Amino acid sequence: MKDYFGYVGKICVVTGAASGMGKAATEMLVDLGASVYALDWSEVKINGIEKYIHTNLSSKTSIDEAFTQIPDKIDSFFGIAGVSGATTDFNTTVIIDFVANKYICEEYLINRMSGEGAIAFITSTCGLGWEKRESKKEYINMIETTGWDATVQALESYNYNAKEGKFGYALAKITMNYYIAYLQHIFAVQGIRVNGVLPGGTDTGMTDEFAENAGGKENLIKFTGIAHRLAQPHEMAQPIVFINSNMASYISGTLLNIDYGLEIQMQAELMPRFY
Repeated sequence: MKDYFGYVGKICVVTGAASGMGKAATEMLVDLGASVYALDWSEVKINGIEKYIHTNLSSKTSIDEAFTQIPDKIDSFFGIAGVSGATTDFNTTVIIDFVANKYICEEYLINRMSGEGAIAFITSTCGLGWEKRESKKEYINMIETTGWDATVQALESYNYNAKEGKFGYALAKITMNYYIAYLQHIFAVQGIRVNGVLPGGTDTGMTDEFAENAGGKENLIKFTGIAHRLAQPHEMAQPIVFINSNMASYISGTLLNIDYGLEIQMQAELMPRFY
């Protein structure tokens, strides 16, 4: 059979590989013949990965150490790791969910990836509305800085850390969605595609945390629209593995909503808008 996905022998880096969507994506990549470097705070117990690298994405030092253990040439990067903000403060949530991804892009991926490479991030439908002018002023200072320290300083300048971590989650996802557009002129012009997958409600290890943030699990189900169920991790992993594959070779700058038609129905006013 022809290798349509093109992962055989490719160097793939996956953050958040120990559980949920990251674990499901890592398992698929291994099955497709990729050489996977799996980054996570928790141990990644998946047979066939090239290496597990213990990584704290809230720490520049930890990220730097992780990339000393990864080959100089990277074919595909999957930024899947994230926190809900239920157990982290506002700034730490944004650092893990946005600043770490930005730092990895500008410090490592820009130097280790070449044409026909691909980058994909898991963001969220919570980040819809990123393009609105009133949203942009909330994150643009972080986008326009360079380097870990400057980006963290820009975040701290907002003085938002008194807010709950769940609000940091929302800011991080809005910022990531804009950042994917921003990266087109840095990576896509070199033939390195950059895309995002925006999950709707998904049943992962953080489901209880998201349920608490939403005011109960029944509200999470409400946000799934006509699906009437939470997605499973593999239903988000499959799209991100596809979009970084050779099967999606002309797709860049796409924010792929995986919400079983919820957002488009609300846009069409076929159902009431919940957010």
